[in-house]
Amino acid sequence: MAGNQSGKTAVGTWIGFALIMLWCLFPVAWIISLSFKSEGETAAGSAQFLPKEPTFDNYKAIIDNPDFMRALINSFGIALIATLLSVIFATLAAYAIARLEFKGKRLVLSLALAIAMFPVVALVGPLFDMWTTFGLFNTWPGLIIPYMSFTLPLAIWTLSAFFREIPWEMEQAAQVDGATSWQAFRKVIVPLAAPGVFTAAILTFFFAWNEFVLAISLTSTTASRTVPAQMSFFVGPDPFNPPYAQLATASVIVTLPVIVIVLLFQRKIVAGLTSGAVKG
Repeated sequence: MAGNQSGKTAVGTWIGFALIMLWCLFPVAWIISLSFKSEGETAAGSAQFLPKEPTFDNYKAIIDNPDFMRALINSFGIALIATLLSVIFATLAAYAIARLEFKGKRLVLSLALAIAMFPVVALVGPLFDMWTTFGLFNTWPGLIIPYMSFTLPLAIWTLSAFFREIPWEMEQAAQVDGATSWQAFRKVIVPLAAPGVFTAAILTFFFAWNEFVLAISLTSTTASRTVPAQMSFFVGPDPFNPPYAQLATASVIVTLPVIVIVLLFQRKIVAGLTSGAVKG
């Protein structure tokens, strides 16, 4: 009786898992299928899932589009620089918060959390005015600075939790062996907190890669416009019939780096997200 019950539970679990995967992956599969459809097929409003005559014309058109390729370079550059700077500053700040005792520590963490939860739309107007005055409008720094403002708090919270889990005695042992405080931090603490560093870096990169509101509001040309903002200009010759196939193709190309990063660092991502969830 117990065996039958456990078998039914396993079957129900797998059915539920399959339904969830179908629900999550079907839109992705539809976009990939749409990217291989011709312009005429999408213009006709065909509801067929698989393309009648698969074609790579959409990919060729997107790759040959200089504006899209420039936006892709902007996205890579801005996201990588914002990620690197955020992780460096967050690592130092999180270490100080986790290891040092000073007045206002809780206030700093509370302010960091409040900044992370602040709505981006509320800052677009002031930032537009400030960046226009300071000459940062439509520049890489004009996007990197606000991206860091929103990603630093999350990175600090993530890394401070990791630093608290590292035994204080390991750092003291390194100093007893002759290492300076900086050497102990760089060669002992940071490697042990590698899952947290990877998690903070990936979350920061994803935010900068996918962000749209600031990218569309603080840029005016392809000089610094990122891919999410550039895709909003894919309107085609007919405003009532957007080039859905090319939009789907651009979405597939933009999603590929995210998939590659997740596949390469999935173990560290899982370790970083689940660390501290279970106490032994």
